[in-house]
Amino acid sequence: MRIPLFRVNTFTDRPFNGNPAAVCLLDSWLDDSLLRKVAAENNLPATAFLLPLAKDYELRWFTPLCEVRLCGHATLAAAYVALNALRSGQETVRFATRFHGTLTVHAQETLLSMDFPWLFPQPCRNPPPALVQALRSPAHPAEVLEVNDTYFAVFDDSKAVEEIRPDFELLRRLHPFAVSVSAPGKGDADFVSRYFAPSYGVPEDPVTGSAHCALAPYWSQRLAKSQLHARQLSARGGELWCEMAGKRVILKGRAVLTMQGTLTI
Repeated sequence: MRIPLFRVNTFTDRPFNGNPAAVCLLDSWLDDSLLRKVAAENNLPATAFLLPLAKDYELRWFTPLCEVRLCGHATLAAAYVALNALRSGQETVRFATRFHGTLTVHAQETLLSMDFPWLFPQPCRNPPPALVQALRSPAHPAEVLEVNDTYFAVFDDSKAVEEIRPDFELLRRLHPFAVSVSAPGKGDADFVSRYFAPSYGVPEDPVTGSAHCALAPYWSQRLAKSQLHARQLSARGGELWCEMAGKRVILKGRAVLTMQGTLTI
């Protein structure tokens, strides 16, 4: 079996930056255990599996350990491949997903614009003590929120986010929860963030589109702005442009193809 394989860096326009994702083009769905093995073989934060469906595609996402319900950067990578390598000339692609219905991506000049669900985090009444301990930050979060199996620790200053040196073993014990940390931005960024999900095989995610389904509504309300520029402060780094659209979040970013080939099984 030979599977066309693309590697795309997302939320950046340069190699060696942003969040890398693999995109595998299938003729039919493989057994889930084989999909997990392919994702583990790729050993990237996420692998997107694309199956042509009339004019659209079915889309699923896997980390090196498991399937996830929503993945922003791998959707951006799949859209880049679909619009530039598979059906060049089109400006819109739609993905049928198993947990969030149809996701639509539009090409807008140099950006790809993704229409994603709105998730507003709520105050966490009893944050686990291990959360703050695991972040190992010199500052204490001003508040802790939660939604969609993710804790959102909010800090008052971007420096606190930069200085976090997490204990990944303690974070792993918070499963099924991942952890997002954020703070007001500096320079041209409205807010900054980082994201940790070691129990899903991603100790620190370079740039996390799905987390911004919650971060964008929160910071939009807090800053009283409907359009936001976000930066993720991982080692690779990346940036997004977020726009509120009712109960939807429009996430925009760039992408660049870094590798193309064939996976032989």
